[in-house]
Amino acid sequence: MNKEEILEKVKSALVTVLEHDNFQLTEDTTAHDVDGWESVTHMMIISEIEASLNIKFKLMDLMNMNSVGDLVRIIESEL
Repeated sequence: MNKEEILEKVKSALVTVLEHDNFQLTEDTTAHDVDGWESVTHMMIISEIEASLNIKFKLMDLMNMNSVGDLVRIIESEL
């Protein structure tokens, strides 16, 4: 799976959880850039990504995630 496909999976998870697609998703996007992406929804998004890609994030990876680019790199390492 390449970066673009991973980014699409991440966007799909965000749309599912947040119930809107009023955002531009790039590797530089952070939670502050997307309406509704808060601490509770963040964990829901992470769960949705884990389920859709059949992966499990490590706690340290979650703590070091600061942007969508970080998320994509971590997903790449798990696949």
